[in-house]
Amino acid sequence: MMLLSKPLRSILFSAFLLTANADTIRGVQQRKLKGTQTVTLGTAGNYAILTKSGISTVPDSVITGDIAVSPIAATAMTGFSLTSTDVGKASTSAQVSGKAYGASYIAPTPAHLTTAVSDMEIAYTDAAGRTNSNAAKINLGGGEIGGETLTSEPLITNGGVYTFQSLRKINLGGGEIGGETLTSQPLGVYTFQTDVTINDDVFFEGDSDDVFIIQMTGNLVVAGGKKVKLVGGAKAENIIWQVAGYVVVEAGAHMEGILLVKTSVLFKTGSSLNGRILAQTATNLQMATITKPSVSQV
Repeated sequence: MMLLSKPLRSILFSAFLLTANADTIRGVQQRKLKGTQTVTLGTAGNYAILTKSGISTVPDSVITGDIAVSPIAATAMTGFSLTSTDVGKASTSAQVSGKAYGASYIAPTPAHLTTAVSDMEIAYTDAAGRTNSNAAKINLGGGEIGGETLTSEPLITNGGVYTFQSLRKINLGGGEIGGETLTSQPLGVYTFQTDVTINDDVFFEGDSDDVFIIQMTGNLVVAGGKKVKLVGGAKAENIIWQVAGYVVVEAGAHMEGILLVKTSVLFKTGSSLNGRILAQTATNLQMATITKPSVSQV
């Protein structure tokens, strides 16, 4: 066996440490890029609109995708002029590109809807329970975040070990997020212990696989004509609005993302959503446009 000189052993050991440190840094960077974990919608993701107590429309609304109500009967879908199809398992409407389903329809529809509602509730609980550990971004601005710039925290070192600080975005702007650019790195969770209002356009910036979760204990209100916009490849199916209160989207406003809502949702005249409405009470549309993203779940 060949013996290595002490200087050569030192050189090789130093090279090993450099390689190990590089691997450690790469591993941390991969965790950063991975970001926030997805919220699984399960079969609830099959619907453009799913509610427990009704869907109403002031004609004509335009809905791309299926709609459903459960456990309430199909009669809780009003304004659609529904026509029975699939031997009583579903119905159709000129305002809906897909089909409409209700708990009162013929089997297996009721069982499918029971599962979808359960999946919706599980997704809501998951989104609401995501942790967010940086107190520096808690309730900023009291819910009004117009004019803020949202950034991730930097890479820091501690004794030569590279780590990322966790990103907590809590009560940013005090709930007013108009004019903001929201980023997902290293974590895309924003928490508001207030109502959230959007009085100016707001931007979500990220890659196509970045996930954003906007948690709020209050209501979400989007002012008339204001828009949620996507930047840099961010996708609507990866934006989760977890709303403990109600949602109101005023006339002409545009939303992006999945609305997981504990109570009611109202889209006023000319408003629109690229995403899904998954509400645990009712949804009301006033000549609104709802377009389900191309994938089945987040």
